[in-house]
Amino acid sequence: MGDPVRILHVVVNMNRGGAETLLMNMYRNIDRTQIQFDFLTCKEGIFDSEITAMGGRVHRIPYLTEVGHSKYIQALNQFFVSHPEYRIVHSHMDKMSGFVLRSAKKAGVPTRIAHSHNTSSEGGFAARMYKWAAGSFIRPSSTHFIACSLKAAEWLFPGRKDQAAILKNGIEYEKFLFNQEVRVQVRRELEIPEASCVVGHVGRFNHQKNHAFLIDIFAQLHADTPNTNTVLVLAGDGPLRPEMEKKVRECKLEGKVKFLGVRSDIARLLQAFDTFVFPSLHEGLPVTLIEAQGAGLPCIISDVITQEVDMGMELVDYISLDQPTTWVQAIKRRIAKPTSRHIPANSLTERGYDIRTTARWVEDYYLTMTR
Repeated sequence: MGDPVRILHVVVNMNRGGAETLLMNMYRNIDRTQIQFDFLTCKEGIFDSEITAMGGRVHRIPYLTEVGHSKYIQALNQFFVSHPEYRIVHSHMDKMSGFVLRSAKKAGVPTRIAHSHNTSSEGGFAARMYKWAAGSFIRPSSTHFIACSLKAAEWLFPGRKDQAAILKNGIEYEKFLFNQEVRVQVRRELEIPEASCVVGHVGRFNHQKNHAFLIDIFAQLHADTPNTNTVLVLAGDGPLRPEMEKKVRECKLEGKVKFLGVRSDIARLLQAFDTFVFPSLHEGLPVTLIEAQGAGLPCIISDVITQEVDMGMELVDYISLDQPTTWVQAIKRRIAKPTSRHIPANSLTERGYDIRTTARWVEDYYLTMTR
């Protein structure tokens, strides 16, 4: 048997974001005698050592913000010319994939995949215009399109969404199944009294995740339920964290909000929550919402998020961001009438969100291209 086919995945870094978590879940579950993952990154990532331990290679080029447009493009061009061994390039940079795949095409890489994980670009006007320009190269430079949801396909591949394959953001669902002992243990670790009502959120502190709205809702919930010990637990890190810590102080909620930073034990953490609140301004199809449902958690989420994320277990409430009081009412309703956290074991598998299904799909997809 020959060497495995090496797929080059292009990301900014391999940290615990949604796309990166999905990539690592797939990587751990594919047949690595047939397929190997390598990564082209711009910054160090938390998963780098695990990647190399599994036989993957992590390449690094300087990022756009460090060296400017011309030198970044130059670094991309140079990389693909000096690494002709890659026959399949899979880019996860949303609109910025246009520049990546243009360089790959120029260097003669035969298979060039653009993968959409989102439904909108981040940043101010100038940044969005720059990304729009980058995105204009996706159609002429890609050979294949993949998206995590139909909305994500519509956004990155306008007029071509029907040509995009939908790759489901599968998870290792057994890790997330509810466990009462773990719940008690985690609450003890976080110094949360057992009778408390815990509102949880997992996400990077950036504009998209809408933490300010989340804190406002929690402040209202706290005011409305004086006889209940309410706690807000926030897992994640990012540029807006100091601002949100300040907001919590201004709302006089210091003892009620826990900032945990980046965690590697999300499956454990979810056991300790009572509701999962997710007021994002835009999303592709968040892996964290699949994980939360896997843990049997009621999820109260913004109505801009695709309906495809609802696993049909009556755990998801979609609410408009224009109705903050409705969010508070929904949390109170879910707390007053708690449902069983023990979900049917096959509920995610049946909908194709078991990572083994995702991994098999990806293997077939890549191997078909090499035949």
